[in-house]
Amino acid sequence: MQKKIISLKELTKNLWWSWDTEAKQIFEELSPLLWERNNHNPVELLRHISNDELAARCHCKYRGKIEQVHERFTRYINETDTWAARNAPELVKNPVAYFSAEFGIHESVRIYSGGLGVLAGDHLKSASDLGINFVGITLFYKEGYFRQYLNHDGWQMEDYPLQYPESLPIEKVTGPDGKDLIISVNIAQSEVLAQAWSLKVGRATLYLLDTNIPANESHYRNICCRVYGGDQNMRINQEILLGIGGVKLLQKLGIKPAVYHMNEGHSAFLTLELLSNELAKGLTMEQAMESVRSRCVFTTHTPVPAGHDRFSRDMMNYTFDKYLTRIGMSLDELMKFGSEDPSNLNGLFTMTVLALKLSRAANGVSKLHGEVSRAMWQHLYPGLSVSDVPIGHITNGVHASSWSCGYTDSFWRTYTESVDEMTSSRDAAEEVLAKVSDAEIWSLRYSLKRNLIDFIYRYLANQLYHQHAHPLYSEYDTPHSEKNALSPDILTIGFARRFATYKRAPLIFRDLDRLNRIINNPKRPLQIIFAGKAHPHDDAGKEYIRQIIEFSRRPQFNGKIIFLENYNLGVAKRMVSGVDVWLNTPIRPMEASGTSGEKTVLHGGLNFSVLDGWWPEAYNGDNGWAISHGEMFQNHEEQDRFDAENLYTVLENQIIPTYYDRDEFNIPVKWIRKIRNAIATIAPEYNTHRMVRDYATLYYQQNRKS
Repeated sequence: MQKKIISLKELTKNLWWSWDTEAKQIFEELSPLLWERNNHNPVELLRHISNDELAARCHCKYRGKIEQVHERFTRYINETDTWAARNAPELVKNPVAYFSAEFGIHESVRIYSGGLGVLAGDHLKSASDLGINFVGITLFYKEGYFRQYLNHDGWQMEDYPLQYPESLPIEKVTGPDGKDLIISVNIAQSEVLAQAWSLKVGRATLYLLDTNIPANESHYRNICCRVYGGDQNMRINQEILLGIGGVKLLQKLGIKPAVYHMNEGHSAFLTLELLSNELAKGLTMEQAMESVRSRCVFTTHTPVPAGHDRFSRDMMNYTFDKYLTRIGMSLDELMKFGSEDPSNLNGLFTMTVLALKLSRAANGVSKLHGEVSRAMWQHLYPGLSVSDVPIGHITNGVHASSWSCGYTDSFWRTYTESVDEMTSSRDAAEEVLAKVSDAEIWSLRYSLKRNLIDFIYRYLANQLYHQHAHPLYSEYDTPHSEKNALSPDILTIGFARRFATYKRAPLIFRDLDRLNRIINNPKRPLQIIFAGKAHPHDDAGKEYIRQIIEFSRRPQFNGKIIFLENYNLGVAKRMVSGVDVWLNTPIRPMEASGTSGEKTVLHGGLNFSVLDGWWPEAYNGDNGWAISHGEMFQNHEEQDRFDAENLYTVLENQIIPTYYDRDEFNIPVKWIRKIRNAIATIAPEYNTHRMVRDYATLYYQQNRKS
């Protein structure tokens, strides 16, 4: 029995379990209550279960489940015949070093904020699945991103619970002498020390830098306190630690990456550390720059100029003074690397400019975003037309195994070996779909929607408990009337994402009378589930949340429009699996890619979106719906009016009739035809296996300099 307990505990130390259905089930089976209460964290779960209990339970069939999962995990870790081994052997020999300010791998590891981190986490998992030698670099945020709760008025409030290393599957990185491995970075006139933690994600390793050690001055201990927390001074300190500290860590570990991949500009200071190393070898500045460029690639995610990190000359001078003295570089030389105007070195230092100037390749995250980025940064390439600006695109995807919930995963594995096999090509998807009847797909949809509704009531009851019968949720504490209860019979729309204003969360409320008629249609009703967080400093985003809460309290919408607090990866997985339609309403072209809609497809969900980000590439007229057709207005009010009118029209005349049009067996045949089309055309293309293969082929391999 001891061997089985060791095997179980070994599984907790690698987040591979987070995308394996049976692995998650063996942890949940120990105690569904503790599993839910501890945010699906197996490390914390086993802290509450004694070895005596584990030994006793391993005498039954539970023992066999552990053996099967552990054997599969062992085969996975030791597999050598991988895609990378066959197609990119140099990426097996030397790793890709992927730097990102956040990684969204699982809800129990709160080192992420939103879409950028979730994309980074999915990238990490697919690199592992494909057999690429892959290391991630980020920071260990002891408070992570905030926990959201709403006050009496529906205004977002923030709470920052600590996360402790002993409750996470991380280990302290040590040197050959067995002591903590420590690196140092220069910030202003100080030498700031950082320790490191390692987190196993399948075959990949994520390293997390941490300045919370006694040797540091108190204000530097908090550099890694919160994801995107603090002011500009905190931001630049975090980015120095991430970029410069990350390179120093890899050097101390003896890791020599084949390529350094910057996921957004937050980590671009890594190029300065690489540059200083080349200058120290005696290379000229031009030689050093070329050497750095040959090893770096950059992905930009921000389609608006205001969204890129910029720092004043004074801040750069103060923060980099000691560093520049050490490497023998002047402030003017530094400013040139980040200046958008080489003739004015007294302006702002832009992190994206630094990354573009010192990378061999750069890309946006959708075709449209690539076009926007080339136009945005054309001024950096005088003499080149917009189309010739060297910024390409690789459209984002999602890690299919992570986002196919247990029920969906089990459903598809009745017909295929795995969702990865099913999504390997359109032919593979269509072959699987041919085996599945309309009735079976409709059964899947009903099961998933029932699971979502049951989850919502448990979730709201928990919120009610913590808020002591808060008026916002008081209606959920009493038996539900048929009139106000969520129902799997009703068409369900989901909207969940970061509450940035450009995403226009309240757009569907623009005409309340019309929305009332739609939602409360006696024969063809509608229900809507919302979730999402606004940045702590974004009052406009918080106001959007408050408005939705206020609308949901009105009698005509009570119980039919729901807002779920504290959006996280766990809530996201429930929502993308259960809703019928995923709504996305950004102002075009401000959504660089967006991936939440891609996550709903394998569950039989359909997208209803503005033609922005990835959707213009995927939409074919038969696999979802579009809000407008790309029309763009200079006046925001006119844009909102036009898009809202189109949203209502498509909803009333296309989506709702298609959903409620049933055959003699009460099956919406035309609706399911769209589901089939969506799975066949979207799932094989908009996944991170395809995305990471594209990065490996186009950008990572040294002989490719696109």
